[in-house]
Amino acid sequence: MAAPDPTQPTPAGAHPRPGPRGVRWWPAGTILFLAGVAVAGVWAATGANHQLRNLRTMAVGVVAGVLLVLWSQLYSRLSGRTKLAVLGGVLGLVGTVAGLVRIRGVTGDLIPILQWRWVEGTQPTGPAVTLPVQPAGAPGPAGLAGDAYPQFLGPDRDAIVTGIHLASDWRSHPPRQLWRHAVGAGWSGFAVKGPYAVTQEQRGPAEAVVCYQLLTGQPIWAHADPAHYSTTLAGEGPRATPTIAGDRVVAQGATGLLNCLDLKTQRLLWSTNILEANGSRLPEWGVSCSPLVWNHWVIVSPGGRNERSLVAYDIDSGRFVWGGGEDGAGYSSPCLATLDGVRQVLIFDGGGVSGHAATTGQVLWRYPWPGGHPHVAMPVVLGTDRVLISSGYGTGSEVVRVSGGPTTPWRAVRLWKSLRLKAKFTNVVQKNGYIYGLDDGILVCLDAATGQLRWKGERYGHGQMILADDLLLVTVESGAIALVDPQPQAFRELARLTVFDRKTWNPPALAGPYLLVRNDAEAALYRLPLRGE
Repeated sequence: MAAPDPTQPTPAGAHPRPGPRGVRWWPAGTILFLAGVAVAGVWAATGANHQLRNLRTMAVGVVAGVLLVLWSQLYSRLSGRTKLAVLGGVLGLVGTVAGLVRIRGVTGDLIPILQWRWVEGTQPTGPAVTLPVQPAGAPGPAGLAGDAYPQFLGPDRDAIVTGIHLASDWRSHPPRQLWRHAVGAGWSGFAVKGPYAVTQEQRGPAEAVVCYQLLTGQPIWAHADPAHYSTTLAGEGPRATPTIAGDRVVAQGATGLLNCLDLKTQRLLWSTNILEANGSRLPEWGVSCSPLVWNHWVIVSPGGRNERSLVAYDIDSGRFVWGGGEDGAGYSSPCLATLDGVRQVLIFDGGGVSGHAATTGQVLWRYPWPGGHPHVAMPVVLGTDRVLISSGYGTGSEVVRVSGGPTTPWRAVRLWKSLRLKAKFTNVVQKNGYIYGLDDGILVCLDAATGQLRWKGERYGHGQMILADDLLLVTVESGAIALVDPQPQAFRELARLTVFDRKTWNPPALAGPYLLVRNDAEAALYRLPLRGE
């Protein structure tokens, strides 16, 4: 039978033969257009926080990608061979990326950090072994007085160090690196007393409290316990900073293990798991409370029920002394305060900020705080009766006035609220009536009396800071150190030094002119120039 001649007209009554159909592009264009509109809407949304914006933007990208693949297979009118090529290419790309790249945590803004799978970390990964105790050397370096930096955020737990006059010109007199070496994973900082510098590290399956010689970085001793906390988002290892009190080291591990050790001999004096002992559970990001030592007591926040939210142990025996509160644990640490003339312990827990009687643990007052996100930044005491509270994820800051006494009920009343400072996990500092902190990663200055924004400066990411007399040291999330002049008139960065090339969340320590910095892979000591040298 002869093939029909396409040049001849179609006979009457016969159906016309369908011609070739073109690719249907408009659904793909619509998907891309709507994705662009959605991303623009996410970033224009009033009140949306930076982390939520990033998460929603990534979600829009994933949904758009899936819809484009479905379009290519079901609605595009591509040829069968082309459809198979597109599907195979997408699956091959996803498989190749998954095989070559892994997620090594996230930034403070929840952006995944990618790493080649064959690249090993620089930190020690073998089992932590108990080192023989080495001599600590000289009693302490010149310029180091008293306890130096014996706990989280320094002598008074407010990230302020006095009596140290840093030079502001780092071009003529740059900081000098004294040592640098690998350390085990974790977000712990250093506690310093004399020649001893103590931190916590994850070493393989063991969680270790490690003591280094301050000026050389050489290990003096290490105490290890079989414990390991690790998640993709939070990273691995301990996150609390040890506390040095007299000749004792108290260290809180990420899975709840609380150890009390002899500073010079590493001998374990007592140990308890604060979660098991107080009927609590492991927080999503690990136990992060740095122990507070006061009145010969070790005060921590397990977040247990039945008056076990905040508890105290005897530092000599580990005996339970008192407990108070019902709220679950946050990721902040207890601090001492005198409010309206009464000594108390403040804690930013899972439900808000509470003031506990320092001698009994009884809850005096409680100020609720929005949930659904981690509570991390330390409350900041302003004067004799005011407390600053701040958190990230779009929540912001408030200052409350606290009042009460033996015959007057305690209460906390809000004075002002501001969305200009959202301290995700950076601890803010105050100076001369002004507050300096990282607002979703950007350094800002607020008037402590009104909450008014004075200036918005550099984006440093989610790092940490120390106020050294009249200069502000900021550890940038990317691994640098910035020196800032904290004045309310204008933002002014004086100098910057790059130390690490990866995420740095750990709090720094400043003992005299010696700045100890670390992240989850390395630690380094710098001797900062002093004024007049």
